[in-house]
Amino acid sequence: MKSNEILRQRQYYKATASTYDRSHLHEKDEHYFALFILEAIVRFHDIHSVLDIGAGTGRVARFFKERSPDINVISVEPVDELRQIGYQNGLSKEELIEGDVNKLQFRPDEFDLVCEFGVLHHIKNPRTAVDEMLRVAKKGIFISDSNNFGQGSRISRAMKQILNAMRVWNIADFVKTGGKGYTLSEGDGLAYSYSAFNNLKQISRMCDVYTFNTLPAGANHYRTASHVGLLGIKRSSL
Repeated sequence: MKSNEILRQRQYYKATASTYDRSHLHEKDEHYFALFILEAIVRFHDIHSVLDIGAGTGRVARFFKERSPDINVISVEPVDELRQIGYQNGLSKEELIEGDVNKLQFRPDEFDLVCEFGVLHHIKNPRTAVDEMLRVAKKGIFISDSNNFGQGSRISRAMKQILNAMRVWNIADFVKTGGKGYTLSEGDGLAYSYSAFNNLKQISRMCDVYTFNTLPAGANHYRTASHVGLLGIKRSSL
């Protein structure tokens, strides 16, 4: 049974599907920046198959189809209305399929790499989704997402980082959101306060990890970068 939060989130995407690309996809945004980096990573690590989870209308699949058609990209998206836009944009029903990021329908190591772009901050328990990414990936995973601890003014960032260091950030966020644990906005729907660094230790258990900022930031990505990229290459594949 789907939670009220998941249903509410999917209803948002159903209602905004017709304007999704115009509202969410911008050629100079942090995710396109990360996509070009991913393209280089794919070549460097001799990756031939990619799974994109929470794919929306299939931005990642279209990107590779246009620029690197030799790379096999399968995209998973639970909202039918978004998939329909993807089909209208040229993707087939074999390239953009239904699926649940928390319970992927694929075998272990079925894809060379599993990626996500701006999805984990919409998931209540991103650890489960990352576990699934690691299970299905043979060589590695790639994350392009938010870093809540690097967002806001210098004072705001410092306060959040202190609360996180004291391990009480989740409590503070629960209070801040009025006991909901999430926020609702016209531009992003239902979202949770999330940092890709939350999953760093989890990923590091299996992977060599590389991090980078995808928007301008200082040298310390955790402290200053509002959005980050994270690449985990499985040590078993080296």
